[in-house]
Formats: sequence, C-alpha cells, structure tokens
Amino acid sequence: MTYASYLYFFAFVVIVYAVYLMVPLKYRWLVLLAAGYTFYAALNGILTAFLLVTTVSTYLCGKKIGSLQDSFNAKKKDLSKDEKKQFKAVITKRKKLFVGLAVLVNLGILVVLKYYNFFAEQVTSIINLLGIDGKMPLLKLMLPLGISYYTLQAIGYIVDLYRGKYKPEQNLAKLALFLSFFPQMTEGPIGRYNELAPQLVEGHHYSNENFTGGVTLMLWGFFKKLVISDRASFMANSIFNDYTSYSGTVIVVAAILYTIQLYTDFSGCIDIMSGSAKIFGINLAENFRQPFFSRSVAEFWRRWHITLGTWFKDYVFYPVSLSSPFMKLSKGAQKHLNKFFASLIPSAAALLVVWMGTGLWHGASNKYIVYGLYYFILILLGMLFEPVAVKFFEKSHINRKGAFWSGFSMVRTTVLVGFGMMLFRANYVTDFFDMVFRVFTNVNFGDLVSENMYSLGTDKHDFFVIIIGVAIMFIVAFLKEKGRNVLKSVAAGSIPLKWSVMIGLIMAIIVFGAYGPDYGVVDTIYAQF
Repeated sequence: MTYASYLYFFAFVVIVYAVYLMVPLKYRWLVLLAAGYTFYAALNGILTAFLLVTTVSTYLCGKKIGSLQDSFNAKKKDLSKDEKKQFKAVITKRKKLFVGLAVLVNLGILVVLKYYNFFAEQVTSIINLLGIDGKMPLLKLMLPLGISYYTLQAIGYIVDLYRGKYKPEQNLAKLALFLSFFPQMTEGPIGRYNELAPQLVEGHHYSNENFTGGVTLMLWGFFKKLVISDRASFMANSIFNDYTSYSGTVIVVAAILYTIQLYTDFSGCIDIMSGSAKIFGINLAENFRQPFFSRSVAEFWRRWHITLGTWFKDYVFYPVSLSSPFMKLSKGAQKHLNKFFASLIPSAAALLVVWMGTGLWHGASNKYIVYGLYYFILILLGMLFEPVAVKFFEKSHINRKGAFWSGFSMVRTTVLVGFGMMLFRANYVTDFFDMVFRVFTNVNFGDLVSENMYSLGTDKHDFFVIIIGVAIMFIVAFLKEKGRNVLKSVAAGSIPLKWSVMIGLIMAIIVFGAYGPDYGVVDTIYAQF
C-alpha cells in the first residue's frame, strides 16, 4: 500500500477517519498512533523495530536533557555569579553528552543501514589502489522506508531541546506519534515538534472545510502522480536506460520529462499526504512553493523540498558557519582578504557540508555526492559574483526585478536545474557526462517530429495528456505565485464549485490516469530516500 494507491485512501484513510470520529476527543490521538504503526508495520514488517529504537532512545535522552535543565533552574537562584557560570558549564557539558548519544544512536542506525556497503566499497577501492590485497565485507542490509525522514525529525527534536526551544515530551506514546504520524512516514515533510505535535494530540472535530479541502488536495495529488508523473516516467526511463541510442536532442526531452516526473511525483505525494492530514484537521509543513518560478538556484532550493532545506540550514549550516573555528578563520582571513571574501569563508565551508550531506541523504552513491557538489558550486558562484551583479545592474540601469530579467532568470535557473535532474537520474556519473557531451555535440531537431519519439513506452495521446496536465498545473501554480490559491478557494467556495472540481479531478484520474495492464505500477521516487 502506497500513498498514491486507491487502497490508501478508500481502505485506510476513510476507515481511520471513521474510527477517529467515533472515539472521545481526548483519546483521538491514540487512533493516529495506532494507525501510524499499523501503516508502517504493513510496509516494513519487523523493520519497525528500528523506529521503536529511535523513539525510545530519543525519549530517554530528551527526558534527561530536560531534567538537567530543571536542576540548573532550581539551583541557580542560590548560586553566586561565578558559581552559576561554572554550574551552567557542567550542565551544558552533560546535556551535550545526551544530545551526542541520541544523535549517535539514531544517525548511527541510518549510516549503517544506508551507507555501510557504499563506504565499504570505497575503502576497498582505496586499499586496492595502495596495492594491498584485501577488502571490507559487504552486508545484506534492509533499509526501512522513511528512516531518513523520522531520523531527522528525532535529531531536530533533541537539538531543539538542548537549545531550550521547548520542554521535553513526558509521554512516550505522544512522542511516538510525532515520529510515526502516518501521512508523513515515508516521504515527509519533515516536521518540527513544536509545530506538529500539539496538532496531533489535541483532537479535532469534524470540519466540512477541512474534509473537502483535504479530499480536494488529495485528488490534486493523485492527478499529478497518476496522470502526469507515471505517464512521463515510461518515456524518460526508456531514454535514460538506453541513452546511447539517441541524439542529444532526445536526451534533452528525456531530462525535461524526468524533471516533470520527479516534481509531479514528489509534490503530488506531498499533496496526498497533506490532504490526508488536513482531513483530520492537521496542517503539515509546506514542502513546495512553486519552485520553477525561482530566479536563482539558491531560491529554487528554498522552494523545493523546503523542510529538508530548512532542516539542514538550522541544524547544519548555522552550527558550522557560526562555530568558533570558522569564525576565527574568518577573522584571520580579514588580514589578507577584503571583508566580503573573509566573511564568505564560514558560509562556504558550511555550504559544502550541507550539500555533501544533502547529496548523501538522497542515496549511497558517488553520483549523489557529485549531485550535491554540483549545487554547491552553483550556489557558491552565485554568492561570489553577487557584488559584481549588483554593480552591473546599477551601471546598466536594468531592473533586476522587471519582467524581462525575471523571465530570463527563471529560464536560466530551470536549465541549470534540468542538468541537475539529468545527473540525479543518470545511472552513473560517467553516463551523465556522456549525456551532456551528446547534448552539445549531437543535435538533431528532426527527432522531435519522428514517429520513434512517440513509441518509447508512450504514444502521441500520452504526450498530449502530459502537455495538457502540465499546462493545468502551471496555471494553478502561476495563480498561487500571484497570491490566488485555487485549491483553498475551492475548499472555501460554494457546494456546486467544490463538487464540480472534485468530480472533474476524479473523472480525469479515472479516464487519464496511467494505471492498468498497459502501464504497471510506478513506485514513488522519494520513498527510496
């Protein structure tokens, strides 16, 4: 059972919601907890034990951090200034110990299960290069779905406790619910405890606006996933898996189709999840904000997979860039460099760590490391040339926010992201560079009108459906970018409007959805990460 299946909505969400409404308000959170573990166990079986380990270790370390802080608060009134400073240092050191323990346990599980074999292969390669006969053993490991998501949520919870953002959760079951809320278990969005947990445990009455809004959002997600993404996947896969048989022009089409596939797959599933939560009166964090209207690569990543980006910003970028060693390095660099470049050093170092982490988060492969470095270089170049850009626009009197330059910037960003998507989809790094070479050296526009173009797992009708679907999606995104949220307007609109839109989406999914014997099941992409 996946989020993009009819079974998920009709046989799971509907049943869980019916039970949720029948249970007294103050116990409804227990229904969500049971649903989360039922859903997760159905997908992972015995691997659910890893979720339990994460939950219990996070709970115990969190309580210990809270008790240490309480002991400091209780004694600090009776201490002198110097004694208070010394006692605080001791407490802080102990709190760091439990933060480190929680991170070690949870990140350790993730690293071993997801990256052990990858690192073992790298170490073996280094050993062989040194002329030593030997290798690290590979292990048969199974990766629980969603481990990358709930691990980051657990780490974020612990770090925020250490920072004093909120008090530790005293109820193990309530913390378990925060880490196992079923709509976000396998693909996010990555939740923050202070934003999500209160919504989960308070219990919600039936709301017609929440129900219709949630169902409409789910249908919109099904439309994106089943009508557009799954259809685009067949042609994109056909070309990427045999790219040497095609010209660079066809490879460009494949990159465009894969970009469409990935966006509609991921954002479509997020819509399904957010819609599921909305039915229960719970608002999940925003994960996409019209990314293809971005004017720079940095802005694109502030709009794409927002919760992952903000997680890395809050728990990796700022701690690294503001750490004592890098601040000292920046101060020392000011003796030899101007203030701008000296201040850029901590940010550049932190950015490198973030993008190495982001690349590896997506998978244990060299191509994901290169993928992270690709965006690191692009964003760093943008930072380096920003002063030059400011002077250029001042002297040329070009309106940087005007329609012409904004349009040019969006196209430029989309092209750069397209190459990133090509790297993301390529089977190997060498394949990516070969494809880029073909794009610039083997141009054949005649392939665009060739009959062979429409026989790669699709036909002309499929192309037409993709184009119409993307056009509808673009219009909705454009209106949202201008401040008009179509889906919210539908949820708050008249009954005839609501039913017209929902029935229209249902008919579009039934008639044009890429399912059945001619298509096969297409797994969601980001559930693999």
